[in-house]
Amino acid sequence: MEISALQKERAAYQPKLPKALQGAVKVKEGAPTKSVDNQEEIKKLFPNTYGMPLIEFVPGENADKKKINIGVILSGGQAPGGHNVISGLFDAVKKLNSENRLYGFLMGPGGLVDHNYVEITAEFLNQYRNTGGFDMIGSGRTKLEEEDQFEKGLEIIRELDINAIVIIGGDDSNTNACVLAEYYAAKKYGVQVIGCPKTIDGDLKNEQIETSFGFDTATKTYSELIGNIERDCNSARKYWHFIKLMGRSASHIALECALETQPNICLISEEIEAKDMTLNQVVENIANVVAYRAKQGDNFGVVLIPEGLIEFVPAIGRLIQELNDLMAAHGADYKDLDKDAQRKYIIAHLSKENADTFETLPEGVARQLSLDRDPHGNVQVSLIETEKLLSDMVASLLAKWAKEGKFDGKFAAQHHFFGYEGRCAAPSNFDADYCYALGTSAAQLVAAGKTGYMAIVKNTTTNANEWKAGGVPITMMMNMEKRNGEMKPVIRKALVELDGKPFKAFAAKRDEWAKNTAYVYPGPIQYWGPTEVCDQTTKTLKLEQD
Repeated sequence: MEISALQKERAAYQPKLPKALQGAVKVKEGAPTKSVDNQEEIKKLFPNTYGMPLIEFVPGENADKKKINIGVILSGGQAPGGHNVISGLFDAVKKLNSENRLYGFLMGPGGLVDHNYVEITAEFLNQYRNTGGFDMIGSGRTKLEEEDQFEKGLEIIRELDINAIVIIGGDDSNTNACVLAEYYAAKKYGVQVIGCPKTIDGDLKNEQIETSFGFDTATKTYSELIGNIERDCNSARKYWHFIKLMGRSASHIALECALETQPNICLISEEIEAKDMTLNQVVENIANVVAYRAKQGDNFGVVLIPEGLIEFVPAIGRLIQELNDLMAAHGADYKDLDKDAQRKYIIAHLSKENADTFETLPEGVARQLSLDRDPHGNVQVSLIETEKLLSDMVASLLAKWAKEGKFDGKFAAQHHFFGYEGRCAAPSNFDADYCYALGTSAAQLVAAGKTGYMAIVKNTTTNANEWKAGGVPITMMMNMEKRNGEMKPVIRKALVELDGKPFKAFAAKRDEWAKNTAYVYPGPIQYWGPTEVCDQTTKTLKLEQD
């Protein structure tokens, strides 16, 4: 592997650890827990891992030289800092006992099932410390939910004398970790399963998880790009830039980037749903801002659009729910038909209200909504070109207003989708430290004999020395939701809270940003220099913890 100058220097960075993880560690247990909802159903499905206490690590007196081998899996989409979770895990297990071994299963959960692995050694790992990406062992989206998968994985676990599996993933991946932990506990196999909270989307957070790793780096990367576009926009003064931002369902990324860069418009899906807005109302609101700025002589601007917006327009959300059920029950009946026959079949089998909504959508968008789901049953929103749909609808409305004498400006659009650009960026100092602490916490959970837990690190707006590390039972975060036509236990997604401080801070300023050109240019992530530049957290986290 060829190493860049940045990577060489960055490899020497030693991530900071909370005080409780710097030496010998003692486990402090809290009160028993219960799931966020559907307590009886979750307890019945997870009798062996339900109701466990919260765990906090505190400084201990005697270091445990416990002998443990661990297998680690990267699951789902990439997020900056994954390699540092593995680094923290490796360093912690070796510190416990130099004979301990860490194995990486290749290309995600499928590597466990198919027995594809590599032993992670110091020499191998040192190429990846403080780097972005998941290329150390690769990632995948195989779902661990079938008994034969669990048993097949057990074969290689026994062969390698592995005590625990650590699954680094998002809400769906950690739901799978919980299912696997419950299965192995029920069978009394003596195999522990621990999760780590990963996703740039920011939707894996709650009272115990302050932020998912990768969110900090990804939003700073996108904010740099948005700031660059804003500066270009303010230089050329002739384009409206419609920028779709990754984030699947929740609007956390869009909101954070808006707080960082102050665009003219940022749509928040959760607000659109709460206000029961139609797509036409969303378009009219954008067009009104374009028309206002045109009157001031400003025929330019920037619009941020969350990736999952289309699902939150209530009428389209209801359509997607029925499409999900239709696909689960009858997908095999129409998946091989040509696209015209597919469209007719779908319209014929939808309720009148949803069929009417389906018919009003542009053909491409309607088709994308009715395509196959991802392995977890989610609409593949990244495939829907919402930014082009909105700009086309705005252009049509402005053309109508121009004929009516209501608009005499110019409107020309440029389109962008920022997603993959941020998923594998070199982690910020915050993510490098946070992930290393998460990996260390995961190792300590294994050493303490725990299973069905997710590693957590809290108090993250303070100095890293004062962070608090521990674990939360995964069942505590679960509820029942409909997936692929069936009710399933899943970790509840965290959406943008409209009464939360981050949204309120945005809402207080957005009218000013719409009328004026108030752009902020954050620039690239800094790794060396003043702490107020290099070690700052996201604005979202600062506001939430304020």
